[in-house]
Amino acid sequence: MPPNATGLPYDRVWNFSAGPSALPVSVLEEVQRDLLNYKGTGMSVMEMSHRSKVYDSIINGAEATLRRLLKVPDNYAIIFMQGGGTGEFAASYLNLFASKSVRDKQRKLGRPLTCDYLVTGTWSKGGLKEVKRLGGITNVVADGVKSTESGAASYHSLAPVSEWNLGKAEETAFVYYCENETVHGIETPSSLVVDAVDPSVPVVCDMSSNMLSRPIDIKRFGAIIAGAQKNMGPAGVTLVIVRKDLLEREEPDTEAVRGVPSVLDWQYYASAGSMPHTPPTFAIYVCGLVFKWAEEMGLEALAQLREARAGLVYDMMDKHPDFYRGVVDKKYRSRMNLVFNLPTKELESKFVAEAAERNMIQLKGHRSLGGIRISLYNAMPLEGAQAFVAFMKEFYAANCQ
Repeated sequence: MPPNATGLPYDRVWNFSAGPSALPVSVLEEVQRDLLNYKGTGMSVMEMSHRSKVYDSIINGAEATLRRLLKVPDNYAIIFMQGGGTGEFAASYLNLFASKSVRDKQRKLGRPLTCDYLVTGTWSKGGLKEVKRLGGITNVVADGVKSTESGAASYHSLAPVSEWNLGKAEETAFVYYCENETVHGIETPSSLVVDAVDPSVPVVCDMSSNMLSRPIDIKRFGAIIAGAQKNMGPAGVTLVIVRKDLLEREEPDTEAVRGVPSVLDWQYYASAGSMPHTPPTFAIYVCGLVFKWAEEMGLEALAQLREARAGLVYDMMDKHPDFYRGVVDKKYRSRMNLVFNLPTKELESKFVAEAAERNMIQLKGHRSLGGIRISLYNAMPLEGAQAFVAFMKEFYAANCQ
């Protein structure tokens, strides 16, 4: 296909959406080639029985590729679920409190264990709210950075670890945090959390928006949850990587599982190979192709790419801080979702409109904050960030007075 004015094939745009987001073009091309007749089967994956041998190879292949890519140890289960990150807010709490290890610990303590939450923005706050709604006893490890004047929390930095209020290990069921907050543009280094938490306490991490963007040490986590629609594939699939001992339950223990709906039950899904019922077959198939693409790229290369993309934009912001007004502490700036404001809302609207004229879309900040947000997920090539920075320079020159 001939390129459009931006030089992109298939008349595509630079899609900076926070999710669902851009997929690798090579993956989309393979999906297109096999859409009507997958590998000579005479049918699309969308039409295929999930109980067929062909689909069995698709889902097992996706899991195997991901296990190799992330170096997932054998004592961890990989589960494809539904419900998004929001569903996993509840699932994490319900499954861990149904696990034998947590229930044993709770019996020894003689009272309910607490759930520790490191609140760094919208999504970790949402996880905390959901567990409270379900009746969990929560402990806020830190809630953003407190204003010295009003005492209100803001999410532009992290409180020092020395100020964190981690619960006692013997009283804590798990510690939860969201590694990359897409709304506020803050990214928490995993080492900061896992190094601070007692090794006996499982760390549950929401990696929805930075999964596959760099190597991670799976062994440091009790469970990792991630919606697929930012870095792994289409919306509709939720990934869970969980240490298998956390799936163990006392049998029979109807009390432990009474509050765990089957649709959120990790053990139920893991024991059935992620298919206790019809899974989102097509979305998992596309995720498998993205996993292969990422494996070919290599996590080290993807990590270098994410630093290079974000670095271009942040360098431009730092050259003109009075115009491109970033508020996030430089130590914790997200490499996935970069946020800034312009001097006026009118300029922000003009920026979004003129960017769209140049085939750059989805740049409005989250509705709760406003401003500008550019999302640079795995499938965004360096050329996309370069094109955006070229526009930033042009816009600054025309509007800086």
